[in-house]
Amino acid sequence: KATSPLNDQPESACRPFDAERKGLVLGEGAAMFVLETVESARRRGANVYCTIRGYATRANGYHMTGLKADGREMAEAIRVALDQARLDPARVDYVNAHGSGTKQNDRHETAAVKRALGPHAFEVPMSSIKAIVGHSLGAIGSIELAACALAIDRDVVPPTANLHTRDPECDLDYVPLTAREHRTDTALSVG
Repeated sequence: KATSPLNDQPESACRPFDAERKGLVLGEGAAMFVLETVESARRRGANVYCTIRGYATRANGYHMTGLKADGREMAEAIRVALDQARLDPARVDYVNAHGSGTKQNDRHETAAVKRALGPHAFEVPMSSIKAIVGHSLGAIGSIELAACALAIDRDVVPPTANLHTRDPECDLDYVPLTAREHRTDTALSVG
């Protein structure tokens, strides 16, 4: 079961990376983007919030919703996206986590980021917006892209809301509770 049973506490039911997390909370929302070349955007005087330099996806073929603890497939997708972008992992300034608030996913994702970014994983801020906006399933990728674009545009990393008691197995910098000013030239969105 992936959804949180904390129905009487909707504002704090989703708790990514928290030791007391119990699952995700469904949400609604969407985001749309105009994808065009930088040259085209500049010609028409558009504000360029960010550029997409790399993309990758993987499937583990293991289970529809089950994840292996080692994060291997997600780490491979991260490495392929960084390679496509010709970007060293140490150049990542912010990681937008999938951070669904399930024990299985949060631990899997933590392992994947450590595996893909190496020692830099312990230095780069990583947060999940799902405790704020919920999990809108198919639309969440576009909403997370919007969060990344705004982090780059404003040099502010969004917080992981409701992260009060850190899970010892989730040992990265998850930007608990409060947004953080942080120079962000490169964001990585995972999950």
